[in-house]
Amino acid sequence: QVHLVESGGGSVQAGGSLSVSCAASGSIFSINVMGWYRQVPGKQRDVVAAITSGGRTNYADSVKGRFTVSRDNVKNTVDLQMSSLKPEDTAVYYCYALIARTYDSIPDDYWGQGTQVTVSS
Repeated sequence: QVHLVESGGGSVQAGGSLSVSCAASGSIFSINVMGWYRQVPGKQRDVVAAITSGGRTNYADSVKGRFTVSRDNVKNTVDLQMSSLKPEDTAVYYCYALIARTYDSIPDDYWGQGTQVTVSS
């Protein structure tokens, strides 16, 4: 049993900043990757940012230079700091984790429930 619990989100004006956080709990041996996806109605869920256990990061081109993803490998948390927000960033943001529950198991995908981020112009 693994749970990803998100916090943060909300509404902000264009150009403002916002952050979202996620904590993984349950039976966890290791978390290979943590990150964030986002989705708007009628569109697919797309990756926003991801970070490996070693701290290597990847970002969607649309958020590079504006968003920063970080993680705490002891607390099993991941944060997404968003700045210079645009109306196009409005979406439901989902926490993601690739988790191995035991030392010899194949990692599985886990998702949070999603949190709304709304950017107004």
